[in-house]
Amino acid sequence: MWLQCEVEVVSRFLPTCGGRGRGTRALLSLGRPPGRAQVGGVYLMVCTARDRVGARYKVQENIERFFTRFVEEGKATVRLREPAVDVRLSKANASNLKTFLAAVRLAHQGTNTEALPLSALVPAKNWEVEKPKTKMIITSRRDYPLTKNFPYSLEHLQASYCKLARIDMRVLCLKKLRKLDLSHNHIKQLPATIGDLTCLQELILHNNHLESFSGALCNSTLQKSLQFLDLSQNKIKALPIQFCQLQELVNLKLDDNELIRLPFKIGQLDHLRFLSAARNKLPFLPSDFRKLCLESLDLFGNPFEQPSLLVPNIQLQIPLTLLECAARATINYRMTQEIDDVEAFRESYRLKCFYPQNGVL
Repeated sequence: MWLQCEVEVVSRFLPTCGGRGRGTRALLSLGRPPGRAQVGGVYLMVCTARDRVGARYKVQENIERFFTRFVEEGKATVRLREPAVDVRLSKANASNLKTFLAAVRLAHQGTNTEALPLSALVPAKNWEVEKPKTKMIITSRRDYPLTKNFPYSLEHLQASYCKLARIDMRVLCLKKLRKLDLSHNHIKQLPATIGDLTCLQELILHNNHLESFSGALCNSTLQKSLQFLDLSQNKIKALPIQFCQLQELVNLKLDDNELIRLPFKIGQLDHLRFLSAARNKLPFLPSDFRKLCLESLDLFGNPFEQPSLLVPNIQLQIPLTLLECAARATINYRMTQEIDDVEAFRESYRLKCFYPQNGVL
């Protein structure tokens, strides 16, 4: 039986010796040394990166006390009688820690030790005692791992300039991943399974060949985790209507795409503070845009259309002169009498208007 966690061994007689307040990555094993008797030979061995051979402590009738108040947080202390040391455990899986302490307790009592899943007390391997790798940066294709998996403890992965045409499925198994940088590749499509990375906060896809952003991603767990999204220098023409469901977005980069519009419900992104959509093809902004509370906005290089004023097309009609009115009336009513002056003409026009021939107005 073994347990990986951080361990600090503190002497009770010399508390300042080794008691720095922080543990070292270690492998704890419960078992018997090779060649020892089967009765009373159960030991606790602590192996670290500096001491892979390990230090052994007798367990049977040698434990003074267990401190398990914070076992749910992955912390516990085993106090030994000889030597007078406290073995402090931290950053352990709570379930595994409980199982391991239960086995140590049985070994201490010496009851039914044959049924315990004991391990062979042999020197630890490097990967067993090394601190879990949380960050990996790859900047060339030749450094990209092809034959081995990524460390499952990764929280930050950058794989740039690797000429990736699609996202490696091994990346989608990194459940602790918080930041994924796949910039400067040849990725054309995003798999919906990216939404299974429940801890992902930053997704950088700068300078790829993306033509769309899947609506399935917007409906995934990214709604509650994604805070930074960089889609700049791609070929995206429009974002899906579900995009506004990424409620935790704080920083959004859409520069150098082919966007012809933004989501019309973009105002629903309540946490958005930094928006950059320069050098696109945006003719206008959606009316919901005014609801955003932005600290930084960059829309340079878009062909915004000038607003057209809603002015009615009014053609002013200049009143006709009395002479022109009379002339038109003469033609329309086929008047034949001679008119000597303007007054007679006006009177004739008035009579024709008010006293039409044949009683028809």
